[in-house]
Amino acid sequence: MHTKTLKELSALLQAKQVSATELAKAYLGRIAQSDLNAFIHVDEGLTLAQAAEADARIAKGDTTPLTGVPIAHKDIFVTRGWRSTAGSKMLSNYISPFDATVVKQFRTAGMVNLGKLNCDEFAMGSSNENSFFGPVKNPWDKIAIPGGSSGGSAAAIAARLAPAVTATDTGGSIRQPASLCGVTGIKPTYGRVSRFGMIAFASSLDQGGPMAQTAEDCALLLNAMTGFDPQDSTSLERPSEDFTRDLDKPLQGLKIGVPREYFGKGLASDVEEAVRGALREYEKLGATLVDISLPKTELSIPVYYVIAPAEASSNLSRFDGVRYGHRAADYKDLADMYRKTRAEGFGDEVKRRILVGAYVLSHGYYDAYYLQAQKIRRLIAQDFQEAFKQCDVIMGPVSPTVAWDLGDKADDPVANYLADIFTLSTSLAGLPGMSIPCGFGKGEKNAKRPVGLQIIGNTFNEAKLLNVAHQYQRVTDWHSRIPEGV
Repeated sequence: MHTKTLKELSALLQAKQVSATELAKAYLGRIAQSDLNAFIHVDEGLTLAQAAEADARIAKGDTTPLTGVPIAHKDIFVTRGWRSTAGSKMLSNYISPFDATVVKQFRTAGMVNLGKLNCDEFAMGSSNENSFFGPVKNPWDKIAIPGGSSGGSAAAIAARLAPAVTATDTGGSIRQPASLCGVTGIKPTYGRVSRFGMIAFASSLDQGGPMAQTAEDCALLLNAMTGFDPQDSTSLERPSEDFTRDLDKPLQGLKIGVPREYFGKGLASDVEEAVRGALREYEKLGATLVDISLPKTELSIPVYYVIAPAEASSNLSRFDGVRYGHRAADYKDLADMYRKTRAEGFGDEVKRRILVGAYVLSHGYYDAYYLQAQKIRRLIAQDFQEAFKQCDVIMGPVSPTVAWDLGDKADDPVANYLADIFTLSTSLAGLPGMSIPCGFGKGEKNAKRPVGLQIIGNTFNEAKLLNVAHQYQRVTDWHSRIPEGV
């Protein structure tokens, strides 16, 4: 049962061939036996209560395609009942008095929450090694990282611990772990998915999205996940749409932009080979490859690592030990309590980004760094608009390499940052992007570590991306491969 896709489970539930309670128990059993450290908090009682509600709805015929299907949430979305920690000591025992809008939307659709998924602290990281609760292991090779920051989300799908998960993407945190764990994930256009109840990292970049086994599953999840939310000032007012509507459209005449900057120095040969193989498959499906240029690609790293820490230093100032979260036990006065609370509560990477952010926003440096980064961000967005005059979608690698070993880059933050080279510019431009499995690495160690293909679309073109991904998944089986022992 656990190897079935969300769509297949939905059909079984609607036909009453399996109950939501049976499904929930099966997945809870798998989670209990797993050694991947993908989950931070599971509460069987809460999950089974939701499953019983879903079964009652199915019995009455009051259903959506998602009713009764289990889901797990990245621990950046706040949840009533389950702890909401953001992977940090600062919030290690925090339970929210309300549900994030995304959590509420899936609850309304009748989905059953299995628990909260591990992630890099405050979603800051590319390897899931920055979590206070310890690193997540990659199900394909347990000595490898799963990617980050949504490492728990990607590992849970790859190991079939859940048929659907939520994740967040600030600079690649949906696409990169989806790539390294061989699953499908989509980051929608900025503003599509409500950020209300999503613990903030960089407010102009953060965007929630789903991960699942297939593009079709992601389309069904996006149907419930998107929509205007008056409680989020960056939420976009758009008519609701069915993201599954174009899945079966043929790709004849599709123009695929292939950026030459994505295939230069630094891209591992085994990753390039897998991505080029996927591009050839698209040509067989009737698509045409177009050579394009995104000249500001390499600037996306310095721009992102000025803007994101600047916004983080502002957002994280709320964690002061006064209202909620960790508070130092021993302090002399209020200022001392602030200092000690933050020194104890935040991990090294979070402190590093707060320091960088506070520096670039400080008097005398604001114009030279933050303002300049925002100007280059606009130029990066313009690069994409120029490219989309020549093509319908853009394709390339998600990550320059397959997953590396746990601990390999732990002492080198810059090496971690460089792993985001192909995903950052999409986030800075606010565009939708997704990762789909397209092969494996090469050599004794890398042969069992997955490679993802990145598909980038213009604003609000999620249905097109999902169509392009679905057509590829109809003629290949990378997305249905399962790690050994799962």
